[in-house]
Amino acid sequence: MKALIVEDDITSQLLLREQLRSLGPTHVAANGNEAINAVRTALEHNDPYDLICLDILMPEMDGQHALKELRTLEQQRGLQPGHGAKIVMTSVLRDKDHVLQAFREQCDGYLVKPVDKKSLLNCLRELELIESGPTQPDAAAAALGRFRS
Repeated sequence: MKALIVEDDITSQLLLREQLRSLGPTHVAANGNEAINAVRTALEHNDPYDLICLDILMPEMDGQHALKELRTLEQQRGLQPGHGAKIVMTSVLRDKDHVLQAFREQCDGYLVKPVDKKSLLNCLRELELIESGPTQPDAAAAALGRFRS
């Protein structure tokens, strides 16, 4: 599994990179602009990312805007919705508005930071990026369930 971590915080980069290390090559981008360039290059070389972990709060281009741009880039390359990279938003933001906006923009998962390995692996199983375990609720329902009062 080829992964891209889009994160401006060094500690979060290192944590995610360590958690994904055994699953395949992992690259890092510090903001949305770098992510778009990395994804564009990967698509041009016919070597797309399987997973993109995308922080919401970043300088230059935030994760919500980057998510829209990444999905547009995939469409321009002929990838139909659901056939591009699995994009998992990572954020300290827990409110329903941010979660819903991310899913409206076609993210595939949402994890609250700090991301623990168990939650990450459950999300990857749910997205069928790694071998499945017991049945898990879908990403949107699971994310919203954690944010209900």
